Amino acid sequence: MGWIAGHLETGLKLISGSSESRQALELLLKASGAESENAHEPAAQVVRADCMEAVSACCQQESLVHLLIAAAGSGRRMGADRNKLLLNLRGRPLLAWTLDAACAAEGIRWIGVIGQPADCGEIGSILQAAPRSVAWIEGGSTRQESVERGLAALPADAEHVLIHDGARCLVDPHLFDRCAAAVQGGEAVIAAAPVTDTIKRVDERGLIKETPDRAQLWAAQTPQGFAVAALREGHAQARALGWSVTDDAALFERLGWPVRVLDAGSANLKVTTPFDLMVAEAVLAQR
Repeated sequence: MGWIAGHLETGLKLISGSSESRQALELLLKASGAESENAHEPAAQVVRADCMEAVSACCQQESLVHLLIAAAGSGRRMGADRNKLLLNLRGRPLLAWTLDAACAAEGIRWIGVIGQPADCGEIGSILQAAPRSVAWIEGGSTRQESVERGLAALPADAEHVLIHDGARCLVDPHLFDRCAAAVQGGEAVIAAAPVTDTIKRVDERGLIKETPDRAQLWAAQTPQGFAVAALREGHAQARALGWSVTDDAALFERLGWPVRVLDAGSANLKVTTPFDLMVAEAVLAQR
């Protein structure tokens, strides 16, 4: 079978019901027959080239990761009376900056934004202005419920997903790609930064009880990447057992499933307070 043998397994893995997958497999079969009859004929070589191109394109498309952006943040700690992701940041809504980075990432195939019904109109306008198509998903009453709804809204062929907080508007497109590559490699992963401050554990009276070893402490960020099936199972178990968590990695922790940290540095700021907004303004002014 020659070169066919080396690519047949790859071709078979592409069966997902998509037209691209069917086209690649049809070409594989056609090329296999052509090679077995007379592989050195020009026609057979053309078929072989077409097949390799189709398989390569199909593999690239099938391997890309899906992205869910949580955009239901309140403006309470910001001192605002509206969703903080709709606040002005250098002449644009904060969420628009997040979407710019997501749309520029090469490893992201599909993007969905999860928000509250009250923000649908304003967020919808932001999505329409985005550099690529972005889906709107109605969220729930908590972040946990909203992510679960986002998982339910993923395309049927989604295998890997990144979850990102829309308030992390300084995220670099390359960070999305790094997380995407890690999750495709079979790991659950979160962007994080080593803690540089000395941390104190205190009791209910505010008295210091202990000082944890800073070398073992990381500040969790997003994106966080998981296999779709595993994350769905984690959310289902959390719902059944009444667990409430602040990020998706915590579900894996409770279930004893490994999650690796990926050093994202301190620049991947989450805009939560007016001071954070000032920092984001200053950073974007230098880009």
